[in-house]
Amino acid sequence: MRVAFVTPRYGPQVTGGAETGARLLAEHLVRRGGFEVEVFSTCAVDRVSWDNVLARGTSRLSDVVVHRFETVGGRPPAFKGLDERLGLAPWHAESEDVERWVELNGPVSPGLVEAVTESGADVAVFYPYQYHPIVTGIGRVPMPRVLHPAAHDEPALYLPLLRDVFQSADAICYHTEAERRLVQGAHRVADKPQIVLGLGVAAPAAGGRVGGEILGIGDRPYVICLGWVAEQKGSAMLARYFGLYKERQRGPLALALVGPVSMEFAPQPDVVVTGAVDEPAKWDLLRDATALVSPSAFESFSLAVMEAWEQAVPVVVNARCEPTRDHCERSGGGLWFGSYLQFEAVLDRLLADGPLRAELGRRGRDYERRHFSWPGLIERYAGFLAEVVERGPGPRPGPGSGAGAPAAQPAPTA
Repeated sequence: MRVAFVTPRYGPQVTGGAETGARLLAEHLVRRGGFEVEVFSTCAVDRVSWDNVLARGTSRLSDVVVHRFETVGGRPPAFKGLDERLGLAPWHAESEDVERWVELNGPVSPGLVEAVTESGADVAVFYPYQYHPIVTGIGRVPMPRVLHPAAHDEPALYLPLLRDVFQSADAICYHTEAERRLVQGAHRVADKPQIVLGLGVAAPAAGGRVGGEILGIGDRPYVICLGWVAEQKGSAMLARYFGLYKERQRGPLALALVGPVSMEFAPQPDVVVTGAVDEPAKWDLLRDATALVSPSAFESFSLAVMEAWEQAVPVVVNARCEPTRDHCERSGGGLWFGSYLQFEAVLDRLLADGPLRAELGRRGRDYERRHFSWPGLIERYAGFLAEVVERGPGPRPGPGSGAGAPAAQPAPTA
């Protein structure tokens, strides 16, 4: 079977849960056998500038054929204002404004969609839902279409034009049950073939170094936040909460923010910002952490949580993020906070109770290995793709048809 993945960025140097998910699935399909996998993406790594930093053309990466196309510009300053204005009432946005939002959001990459259309693939996989190649391409390709929304509760999910993205899909693959509930509450897609799949976790590739030595803090205990360090990922909130915690609770605990940085905040003596690290350093840092903290309210799955559990490290998540909270509730492997006082109480409890940390980590690892090991997961996905191909492509909704009108408008949040 020939599978074409369409994703705005692709490669191990790309930081982003959705794009990482697309790469992992593509690579594991090839390793399984029985699949020829091609990826259609851009030359960009950064999702704001969309600068062309990777070579244009066709290459092979981990036995996956990758076709890269140049972009024609990044997000201009006008995008921020338009995004904020549409975010006030996205379900009432005018079509012209949404079309402009899609264009400015990018990445605009002439030739990418045409190449997918002419690829001869048996099925096209679009991942995630809101970027220009996905919005403009999913209704145009002739083969059956699978959508991986990688959705979270954000204004873009409710923009009228993006209803057609969900309606154009012949099948939908979700990361979690929470994501499926969210999407089905926003769009009438419950009748479409679907699967809740998630993602698998790579085998740890530890480098044999002590986490505290990597951070330069010696033998001090630390909690780790792994991933993109950005305002929208809750990083500023976490740094603020941790600073207040250290004022109220004196002690040696440190915080490690590990990942590419796209925000600025005042230096704090007990906060170490590493920037991006290699895989061995990542696994060493996770292994020796007291806990992993995931402050983001906007996750559709969270590989970082699963990677922490693979190391039997307990996790602490944002109570407003339903997918990560669901993971914790179902596994018994983590705790959550919805305010600073809850954050303080959770940290105090974990620091004071070693047996509790061990039990949470054990439960989390059992859950991760039971549900998200690659061999079983990729077999389920392979069967799902085979069923989609057997059914063939369905009809496309007309532009702006509104066939997927929201079942209900989301309630305002504070």
